[in-house]
Amino acid sequence: MGRTVFLLISVVLVAYYIYIPLPDAIEEPWKVVLESTFLKIVMDLASFGERLGINHSMETLQLLMRFQDAPPTSDKNVTVMETTFDSVHVRIYIPKRKSAMRRRGLFYIHGGGWCLGSAGSFMYDTLSRRTAHKLDAVVVSTDYGLAPKYHFPRQFEDVYRSLRWFLQEDILEKYGVDPRRVGVSGDSAGGNLAAAVTQQLLQDPDVKIKLKVQALIYPALQALDTNLPSQQEGSHYPLLTRSLMVRFWSEYFTTDQDLKKAMLLNQHVPTEFSHLLQFVNWSSLLPERYKKGHFYKNPTPGNSELVQKYPGFVDVKACPLLANDNILHHLPLTYIITCQYDVLRDDGLMYVQRLRNVGAHVTHHHFEDGFHGAFSLPGLKITNRMQNQYFSWLIKNL
Repeated sequence: MGRTVFLLISVVLVAYYIYIPLPDAIEEPWKVVLESTFLKIVMDLASFGERLGINHSMETLQLLMRFQDAPPTSDKNVTVMETTFDSVHVRIYIPKRKSAMRRRGLFYIHGGGWCLGSAGSFMYDTLSRRTAHKLDAVVVSTDYGLAPKYHFPRQFEDVYRSLRWFLQEDILEKYGVDPRRVGVSGDSAGGNLAAAVTQQLLQDPDVKIKLKVQALIYPALQALDTNLPSQQEGSHYPLLTRSLMVRFWSEYFTTDQDLKKAMLLNQHVPTEFSHLLQFVNWSSLLPERYKKGHFYKNPTPGNSELVQKYPGFVDVKACPLLANDNILHHLPLTYIITCQYDVLRDDGLMYVQRLRNVGAHVTHHHFEDGFHGAFSLPGLKITNRMQNQYFSWLIKNL
């Protein structure tokens, strides 16, 4: 009897962790399942520890992820070094092959929901090495303070300080970067920060060297409406679900569970800020194919107390989709990647549309078989295709 119960429990647990209803279009499904299963197990262990009062789940995940950090060692193609830019830790990648002129410079911001990841993690270290080699570019991969220890605007401020330091003429000269060929890029939460600092630079008269391009990979761009079509569809998308994305957003602003609960119900924007919803209204900003089967409904007004305590979720520095048309019109050349099976798909699609509406120069690549996280996961065919598209655009435009 005991063996039967044990076997039954084992089967149920295996089924719970292994079974993921992946869309048929996703390539190499077993590799994706393994990645998703590993993430689910680690997240559940961290959540269990949090319920027991041992540690905040995000801090546990940060600790576990440190075991995936890669040392800053140079290789046959790239010299790697670590330093600080205005007290913010960065990792710098410089191609070893000789260059007769100053190189492109790319300032990269890692993802991880403003809670996880680092410039030194294996997947971002691998991406930065490959980027530096493929583009013959100097890559600066920046760190920033992570939640729950730090909340908005700390992440934004760290990245902005680091980027401003990099954009000084003497710093660019030191690392052999052409001041006319500097871009910023990031994925997910890093894409959010890349979009936000790019907008801020337009309004900073003290920064004389301007960005030539911004490249955003499935960026998170707004926290006002948590019930977009991609979020409604994405309860079981691989790696990033709607509930996890809401958790990341709420952690960005506070550890107060009241905000997370309100965001899950899409009842966190008070009436006095309802005018901002026009900037994230998917019924007018999404292409028809993505609206099919969905009906727009204004989010239920929330409690004013939440926005008074945590004004970040209505701040353009946290939600770049809230920028006015004049700011968007003056943005540098923009490249945006979106994925079909990604809860953040519609954030990127709406930003593309808003940029086009004001005549900004934007290139959009949508991956019909793509999913959140695919850009930086090593060993997948979709990863190589996404990165090659990204490299091709940067080689042509940066």
